[in-house]
Parts: sequence; structure tokens; C-alpha cells
Amino acid sequence: MELTPERLAGQLGSEPLRPAYLIAGPEPLRVLEAADALRVHARGQGYVEREIFDADGRGFDWGALQATFRAPSLFASQRLIELRLPTAKPGKDGAAVIAEFCADPPGDILLLVTGGEWSRQHGGKWSEAIGRIGHVVVAWAVKPHEMSDWIERRLRSRGVAADRDAVQRLAELVEGNLLAAAQEVDKLALLSDGTPLGAPLDLARMEALVADAARFDVFRLIDAALNGQAAPAARMLAGLRAEGAAVPALMGMVVMELQRAAALAQVQARGGNLASEFRAQRVWESKQAVFRRALQRHGVERWERFLAEAGRIDRIAKGRAAGDAWQALERLLLAVAEPRAVALLGQH
Repeated sequence: MELTPERLAGQLGSEPLRPAYLIAGPEPLRVLEAADALRVHARGQGYVEREIFDADGRGFDWGALQATFRAPSLFASQRLIELRLPTAKPGKDGAAVIAEFCADPPGDILLLVTGGEWSRQHGGKWSEAIGRIGHVVVAWAVKPHEMSDWIERRLRSRGVAADRDAVQRLAELVEGNLLAAAQEVDKLALLSDGTPLGAPLDLARMEALVADAARFDVFRLIDAALNGQAAPAARMLAGLRAEGAAVPALMGMVVMELQRAAALAQVQARGGNLASEFRAQRVWESKQAVFRRALQRHGVERWERFLAEAGRIDRIAKGRAAGDAWQALERLLLAVAEPRAVALLGQH
């Protein structure tokens, strides 16, 4: 039976650890937190060794993973073996290795498979094999009508209560971005002066405590573009402009993220180890799915074109080239978010 991340967290303390777990889905925050909960619980149960395998390219050595399953522990202890499948598709060879493990799991190994994507078509005999001896946990994206309930539960888990209007307002501000919602909840837990659960935050207090991140946060502006959210990116940019932000002040972050994407695209194009490049580029696990979606939309040449356009925008903003810097920046972000908008680049 398929579990939710929240259901998994509740079951960990009420049953013995299973030999294998699959945690995957399109919502990276929920995948990350469910996997973290399992890691912490496993450590408490004596799984002190941890080995990580990143199967993010065609050149991954499934034989090495298979050998690890068969090899005894160097320290005579229980081991947590993590297999990271960004696409949640192990391929024929990988599926065979996973199924073989599940047919006769070693008593000292706990297998955790994580994936950054999931759909009804992702499953197969390998995931069914995990389900027979363990649990399959799917972190579906939180739907718009579910966001308020998710935020309210998150607030309560941090010791903060809020009335319905305040929760709904926070849901509107984060515009469906679960990571942004989690960050705002953590901020509220720090700023609400330990408001007891019996005295919930009202709308006025919520608005006083929470910055309108959906409009004014440059980090989320770029994330929206990378994530393919053209309309929210345009709204956030308009908000930054209304607040008096200057284009040159934004371009440093824009260029940095475009450079990261270009470097990742080059590694992906030559079939290299994308997981290693994520580490080299210091891209957090929670943000890797955002970059992967962006890489699916654009190839190396287009990322280089985006960087060249960013350089042109910076020159415009500094008075060294003709044009409207705000309009050019908007077109660049829209092109990153939506391939059909690439044709707008460079237009005056």
C-alpha cells in the first residue's frame, strides 16, 4: 500500500524497520523530510554506517551497488544504503539489482531509494518488490485547495496556532511554493513570541510578521523562472520594481543561477555525474528538482544564450547599452520559464 510522507513518519515508531523503503515524488521538500525522518530513526536503531549511491546517468555502475549488498560491513554494524534515482527510473539493470536485493535482503542492510519524480507509470516490478518487504512512500505535490490545511498543520507542529483567515493569507503569499511556505512557518515560529496554541495569530498579526515573499524575494523570483512558473515570476519582478529595487542589484543572483544551470547542462550533455556537479555547484538537495526541470526545457546552447543576454541586460542597466533593462530582464526570466518565450530575447 502506498503511504504518504506523514503516514510514514507516524508508522516508524510503531513497527520494526522494514528492509527497504522507496520515497519519491514531485515535491522535493516532502521527499527530503520523509527521508530525513527515516535516517534519524534508522540511526537510533543502530544503522550507524551510511553509503550513498547517485544513479543519475547512464554510466552508473550497478555492479558496484550489487557488490555492496553482498559485501559484509567493514565495522560489523548495520548499514543504511541510499540509492538516489533523480528520475525514479532505475532502468533494466537497476531494476534487476533492486529486485534481487528484495528477494533476499541481508539482515544488516536497510535500503532507502529516493526519487525526484513519480507518476503512475514509474512503478514496476522493482518498486512492487520494495513494497512487498517494505514501504513505498509517494510525496505528491500539495494541491492549491490543500495548501491551507498543510500550512496549518505545519504551524501547529512548530507550536504556533493561527486563525483561518491568517492561514489563508499565508497560503496566498507563497503561491503554491511548499519550500517558501515551510520557510515562512519557521520564521513565524521565531517571531511570534511563543504565542500559545490557545491564542492564535489573527490576520493583522500574520501580515505584520510575514514579508510578502511571493512578490519581493529575489531568490524565489529566480526559482519561479527555473521551475517553469512564468506568470508568478512576472508578478514577483513587478513587485520588486514597485519596491524600488535596482536591476544591477538583481543581476548578480540571476547570473549566478544561470551559470549553475549552464554548468549542469554541460555535464548532463556529456553524460557526466550530475549529482557530483550539484555538489560542486553547492545546489541544495531541496533545490535540485527545480534545476532538473529547467534542464529538461533547455539545452547547453540556450543556457549560454541566456548568460549572454544577462550580460547585455547588466550593460543596459549601467548605461553602457541601449534598451529597457526591466523589460529585457522580464523577457529573460520568461524565456527561462517557458521555451516559447525565447523568441522574445533581444527584441527592442
